[in-house]
Amino acid sequence: MPPLRDGVVKRGSTWSYVIRVTDPRTGLSKPKWVGGFATEDEAKAARDEARVAARRGQYVERNRMTVGEYLALWIDGHAVEIKPKTLAGYRDLINRYVLPHIGNTRIQAVKPSTLSKLYRDLLASGGVNGRPLSVRTVDQVHAILRKAFNDAVRVDEVLAVNPVERAKRPRRERSAVWEVWSADQLRRFLAYASRHRLHPFFHVAAYTGARRGELLNLRWSDVDFERGEVTIRGSASVIGGDWVEGSTKGGYARVVSIDSGTVDILKALRARQTEERLVAGQAWSGEDHVFTRGLGQPVHPDTVSQLMPRLVKAHNKDVRESDQLPPARLHDLRHVHATTLLLAGVPVHVVAERLGHADPSITLRVYAHVIRQRTAAVADIFAREIDVSGSEERADDDEDPPALALAPR
Repeated sequence: MPPLRDGVVKRGSTWSYVIRVTDPRTGLSKPKWVGGFATEDEAKAARDEARVAARRGQYVERNRMTVGEYLALWIDGHAVEIKPKTLAGYRDLINRYVLPHIGNTRIQAVKPSTLSKLYRDLLASGGVNGRPLSVRTVDQVHAILRKAFNDAVRVDEVLAVNPVERAKRPRRERSAVWEVWSADQLRRFLAYASRHRLHPFFHVAAYTGARRGELLNLRWSDVDFERGEVTIRGSASVIGGDWVEGSTKGGYARVVSIDSGTVDILKALRARQTEERLVAGQAWSGEDHVFTRGLGQPVHPDTVSQLMPRLVKAHNKDVRESDQLPPARLHDLRHVHATTLLLAGVPVHVVAERLGHADPSITLRVYAHVIRQRTAAVADIFAREIDVSGSEERADDDEDPPALALAPR
């Protein structure tokens, strides 16, 4: 072998370098050879970077693993940690928007500029038939890559640093403040929906603020009629045509109180379901779910989501224009519940617990516009209290104290 010149040597038609790297587990240093450089200058530049990384304890051996190969291993490893629906969403976003663009790129060759270009390309033409992709979807892609590349650094030690952290993300769109139904609009919707067999579902969704999957997972054993409570223990969804049940989004069970009217509606539903079960006989295939189809199977999530706007549309056809309801999604019933409680002065941490938010800061962020409406009146409340106190003190000053009134002149 030709002699080394400051750790660099030519081998055949390419250049290589060697550095000594300390194994953090043994404390011993070993030589590490890296080759394949076209020129001596390239080898020296790579050697210098490697020396700096080695001194910092951040040296990572060269690896030809591609982004696609690493993400495949990473997503499989996450299958035991995250909910099936979330996992399916990760896979879909990776397959749609990451692999076609940088799937064949070596993971160690990915730079912040690589990812910045990916985001720009997705924004410009990453959607169906080359249409622009929304900022929100690109932001989701960024979040997944940040998680994966963090593990590449901290867990798998494939990378020294995470290039996603320094990539230029698309500017986030400001979330529009949605039009939340008033109490009167909710009453009118539920009155109209009462003609449908799934009316109890919409009523319970509005009066508990529970998520769709949480209600579809609800069992009769979770309903306590005497105490007026339902226990939200898990969530259900359909993935790839299969019914899948898991934990709640927050990962814990919670107890939600229900009013007497909701108790009556659930009791009536229980009675109707018992009659349907008797009629169905051996054909009944239910498992104690609260919300079911005619033969006991749980209601498909898409059924209630698609039914909600259809009921709103049908309602609007039957009433005059001034009484029509604004468009709404099923999830908007959760927003109605939360905003109604917040505007009524219920403390944020109580609303957060009821909604199943892991941290009240989530509630503060999601419903910031509602909270601002509450806080806008705080100054007037304070001033009113001070003025009332001041007027009472002035009124007291106008009257002679009893001791002085009786004192001789």
